[in-house]
Amino acid sequence: MRTSAQTCREHVIAVVAALSLAVTGAIAAVAPPATATPSATTSTVSVSVDAALQLATVPATGVGVNIPVYDANMNAAATPGLLGTAGINTVRYPGGSHSDAYHWQSGTTDDGSYVAPNTGFDAFMGTVRAAGAQPIITANYGSGTPQEAADWVRYANVTKGYGIRYWEIGNEVYGNGEYGAKWEHDTHSSKSATTYANNLLQYIAAMKAADPSVKIGAVLVTPGYWPDGMVGPGDTTDWNHTVMSIAGSKIDFAIVHAYPTSTSPADLLTKPQAQNAGITGAVRSLINQYAGTNAPNVGIAVTEANAQAYLDTSPNGLFAPDNYLTWLENGAFNVDWWDLRNGTDCTKVTTVEGATDYNDGGMVSSGSPCEPAVNTPFPAYYGIQMISRLGTPGDTLVKAASSSALLSAHAVRRADGDVDVMLINKDPNNDATVNLSYTGFTPSSATPTVHSYLKNAHGIGTAQSGSPTGQTVPAYGITVVQMHPTGAACRVVYNKNEWSGVMVGNLTVVNNGLGQVNGWNLGFTFPGDTTITNSWNASVSQSGPNVNAGNVSYDASVPQGGSVQWGFKATWSTSDANPSAFWFNGASCAIG
Repeated sequence: MRTSAQTCREHVIAVVAALSLAVTGAIAAVAPPATATPSATTSTVSVSVDAALQLATVPATGVGVNIPVYDANMNAAATPGLLGTAGINTVRYPGGSHSDAYHWQSGTTDDGSYVAPNTGFDAFMGTVRAAGAQPIITANYGSGTPQEAADWVRYANVTKGYGIRYWEIGNEVYGNGEYGAKWEHDTHSSKSATTYANNLLQYIAAMKAADPSVKIGAVLVTPGYWPDGMVGPGDTTDWNHTVMSIAGSKIDFAIVHAYPTSTSPADLLTKPQAQNAGITGAVRSLINQYAGTNAPNVGIAVTEANAQAYLDTSPNGLFAPDNYLTWLENGAFNVDWWDLRNGTDCTKVTTVEGATDYNDGGMVSSGSPCEPAVNTPFPAYYGIQMISRLGTPGDTLVKAASSSALLSAHAVRRADGDVDVMLINKDPNNDATVNLSYTGFTPSSATPTVHSYLKNAHGIGTAQSGSPTGQTVPAYGITVVQMHPTGAACRVVYNKNEWSGVMVGNLTVVNNGLGQVNGWNLGFTFPGDTTITNSWNASVSQSGPNVNAGNVSYDASVPQGGSVQWGFKATWSTSDANPSAFWFNGASCAIG
């Protein structure tokens, strides 16, 4: 939910936009990264990476941002570069509460809220396409109609051929006064969840009649946030159960917003691990309860995300990538930062961890009178940019675990078999010596490439440093370690998904240096009690923990440089289903 302070910020920004966002130009010059200052002490942390335990695929819509229509620089020449450099692949429009008063054909609002010049839909689409991103559009529920939304779909996807896939119906509709607080424009005579859900069905029908391929999202209250659990007038259950019981079988994704409150920077940095899994789990439970057979296809989108404090300083620079990645690891397909340029109330400027906090929720400066030049990146921008150093869409997020609450770890196995690890040191005073260990991956002994964002720095540094098993992460720093698998005659990439005593394993064997292989076998041993019950693309035999897989008729030939893929389904009662070694036609294979 957006707090009253955030609601005020949106209106303040509109004024700031009119006064100070007219400045355009290239991204502000980036100074070299600051040199790390030696810390008083160094802590030792162990991080384990299970490259076989797949959490999620990095989605093509995962790293997003809002750009509201009151941002006069929305379509400035610098914007596509800002988005592309940060690795942003999704842009939400027309932005926040403006969405429920915005009429796309006229480019105006009917509640008096400010709309900057040159922020119309086609201009926006030009910017998004120039950045190589895709939009997520919020249709006007507050004062719009299903027909207006359907006309937008038809214009965008049939007339213009934009191919916009994701559409939300309304912004934070539960903030329409139904539960007492009102920040959302809603002209319907009834503000109840029942009314929203029934109207939502009309929007879905009209918009899918215009283009059956579009995906439609429903606004839910974020579990654990106000007004979760409250029952409003005219309803018999709370917002989420009401909306999902009526429309859950028809929606394509559920929408939540999350701005965690915090009592200190240290408290803020606990929130991704403390909250995100619980929120996505609760939303997934609602989907499973109400979406019927379509439940596996219903996604979760976090279309607004940010902190509520320390917005332009190093704590938020650490929070941002940790927050995105934790949402994605727990099943969200889209996370959109609020927002690219935001603006501020200059009476609220403070100092946090040695840097100025302008109380501006944007990734870059809006150019407000008390702020740096327009488009100057804040720490959150660099933190989000570090995600693109970790992985790209199509790569696999895998399990990484840290022995310390002061250091977060995230890992990606890339499509080419490389493994990258992000280490976030949340200790403002002490460096962390990190000892890394791997399951399902054998790193080369070569010095890895390391990308670093340091406390209060103005850019990202890259160097060859440390080793695959040992890295030092400066205080309040972010490090991404990029590693290649060890050179070997063959390489095995092993994936597994586990649930309720059942697992599915998928293996890719790469023939790096065995010449032409005509007929193959792959041997390995399970350390646990995993028992294979079914397989495909291979003939499999198992004796106790020992497994041998051989070719079938259609995949016997593997040229040098080629690969073969096969998989299996299995049962288990202990969690260790990671073979420690593989042998392909007698040759020992690298893992990963």
